[in-house]
Amino acid sequence: MPKNLAGMKKSYLLTAAAAAVFSMQTALGAGPDRPQPVFNRAPLAETPYAQLPIGDIRPAGWLRTQMQTMLDGMTGHLDKIYAKVVGDNNAWLGGEGDAWERGPYWIDGALPMAYIMGDEALKAKCMKWVEAILASQKPDGYFGPDTDRPSMEGMQRDNASDWWPRMVALKILQQYYMATGDERVIDFMTRYFRYQSETLPSKPLGHWTFWGAERGGDNLLVVYWLYDITGDESLLALGDLIHTQSSDWTGRFTTDNHLYRQNSLHCVNLAQGFKEPVVYYQSSKLDEHLNAPIEALRRIRHTIGFPTGLWAGDELIHFGEPTRGSELCTAVEMMYSLEEMYRITGDNRYADLLERVAYNALPTQISPEGDARQYFQQVNQTAVTLDVRNFSTTHEDTDLVFGPLTGYPCCTCNLHQGWPKLTQNLWYASAAGGLAAMVYAPCTLETTLQSGRRVQIEEQTSYPFEETVRLKVSLPEGRRRAENFPLDLRIPEWSDGYTLTVNGESVEAETVGERTIRLVRDWHDGDEAVIEFNAPVRVSYWYDNAAVIERGPLVYSLRMEEQWRKHEFSGSRAATYGEYYYEVTTPTEWNVALRNGDLQSGSIAERFTVERRECGDRPWSSQTAPIVIRGRGVRIPSWIQVRGSAVNISYLSQQYPREEVAEEVAIELIPYGCTRLRITEFPVR
Repeated sequence: MPKNLAGMKKSYLLTAAAAAVFSMQTALGAGPDRPQPVFNRAPLAETPYAQLPIGDIRPAGWLRTQMQTMLDGMTGHLDKIYAKVVGDNNAWLGGEGDAWERGPYWIDGALPMAYIMGDEALKAKCMKWVEAILASQKPDGYFGPDTDRPSMEGMQRDNASDWWPRMVALKILQQYYMATGDERVIDFMTRYFRYQSETLPSKPLGHWTFWGAERGGDNLLVVYWLYDITGDESLLALGDLIHTQSSDWTGRFTTDNHLYRQNSLHCVNLAQGFKEPVVYYQSSKLDEHLNAPIEALRRIRHTIGFPTGLWAGDELIHFGEPTRGSELCTAVEMMYSLEEMYRITGDNRYADLLERVAYNALPTQISPEGDARQYFQQVNQTAVTLDVRNFSTTHEDTDLVFGPLTGYPCCTCNLHQGWPKLTQNLWYASAAGGLAAMVYAPCTLETTLQSGRRVQIEEQTSYPFEETVRLKVSLPEGRRRAENFPLDLRIPEWSDGYTLTVNGESVEAETVGERTIRLVRDWHDGDEAVIEFNAPVRVSYWYDNAAVIERGPLVYSLRMEEQWRKHEFSGSRAATYGEYYYEVTTPTEWNVALRNGDLQSGSIAERFTVERRECGDRPWSSQTAPIVIRGRGVRIPSWIQVRGSAVNISYLSQQYPREEVAEEVAIELIPYGCTRLRITEFPVR
């Protein structure tokens, strides 16, 4: 067992009984409007954390603005923007249109967005889908589209009975229950899982398409969630069956050579498959399942890995050359996997990686106004144009430009889960009977403690653009009476020490796991806990030992002037890729190498200086980046752009021609997520 999990196990065993009692009491006492945290019940492994009801955590500051931008853009209006597929003719709504994943994809993100933001218009749109799904169930438990129709341009109308899109629909209903407590969901899932138990032996997960077997972990998650609510032991047997029929992600991560072999996996399947061994660990309790994703991360780091926390996959995986593509669906699905893996294990490596993906890869792949997205992104991205690039899967060279449907439209529908699910996982209920802030962002929490008392915590921070997090506690019911509960906090891997105060006085916290601390005290109305991390400038090395500058959870990239131009498609291309798209180009000279001497441990703090600016509500652009790191580099004139991408170069050069290096230049680095054009992996000279 990993050291951090072993260190936490004793604490969790002591609180497991309390968590079980809490789950039972709150479930029995919950009305239709008050769903409660769901911890594992025996014989599933104890979990340290459980998600809070959807709506208890509200975004604030830059995060609220980002979600409002998405709400005002594609998330809130996709039924108009992409009416052909997710409009009223969708087969999931009883029409004769698209019958597969894209409609459910949209609602999987739109529903938590609607309930977290309290947007009644989007709630109404989501409820149309929820009611249609619930009403579609047949007496044998089957639900959803059941009729294959002839192909039509831009729609998926066959494989209507495939298991895979139903997994997305199950996630919709799970979240709907977490927001409302509607008991129809429990009966619906009970009947569907009975149908699966009876049907899977003859029609396994891969019967219609291979996607069902590749993504079976999503199905398994909801099976165990329902078991924790109902205690129906037949669900445990179904879980074993689903695991057996799913692709062997444990083997792929530990004994097979998939991660050492190009073109071996679909990039999004890898993101979704990441969680399957950990999800099944809840039942098997075998270390081989628990540890498999950690071994996968070790292998990925020096093969296909990118500094954004993802990997080269456009759509097939490749070694991590920084002009290979990374799909937007990979980002949001990996975030979802990491959120669930963290809840189950409490392993802070997953929370660290979640922040790396969320605060680097996610914001850069969506336009600042939320009206377009990028199918693939590049770590070294010097032009966003209609050019032929070295991608394994191309769509008439539209993969890199920003548009509503450019590249392939799965991401148009699937991107919406990124920000709301991150918000939902900023706080957890802990098995110790308290609360846990394990991923940091500005937000407000209002929830019910194990004691039944309401508590509010305002998380005041500009994180990830600052390293100080202030937690202000309010007790609206009986403000003069204190409440004792434990508060768990994560110490990020990158933090070189921390300070913790309550009401301005330094306090000591209990260490309950590797980089997890717990503050147990009588909390009074108005108390304020402040934790401050230390974030030195660091260098990491990636493809061919290319150098990457990091600080805190953020990766830094060369700042480039961005010139945006909007264009229109016409004819058949407009029907396929949307009516408009954006190209982004630059006059900035980007062919810069970092100096080896500046990257040494004794020099880096002096050679790279950090400048802070006020963090506004819209920090994710090159013009508004709240942090700038200044340094110096050298120009490499022979490093040029070909077919819209920076040509491959020897990033590490033990001996290079003296004439290769030109003048020394000043450089500005800004957070990766603030860029749409960038150099991130630098040659070293």
